[in-house]
Amino acid sequence: MTERRPGQWPVDEPVDLDALGAAEPSFDQLYMQRQKERALHEMVMDSIRHDLEQQPSPVCVLTAARDWCSRITAAAEEIARSKRSAA
Repeated sequence: MTERRPGQWPVDEPVDLDALGAAEPSFDQLYMQRQKERALHEMVMDSIRHDLEQQPSPVCVLTAARDWCSRITAAAEEIARSKRSAA
């Protein structure tokens, strides 16, 4: 039998593990990426909160919140659909 399954020894094309180690981001890069993601999240949530605080009554606040939820869900479904078709 000459066929080998993935993970069997010997490997036809070995991976250069030293090159993989160099590609790992540093702690500072990971920290900055996390801070950027957190700042973006806070800006989005603050924008939604600001919109909800502008509503004149509790019923309007809940209606606006439901509208935000449906718009976010619709955007997520559209993005997921485009990622599925690209894959």
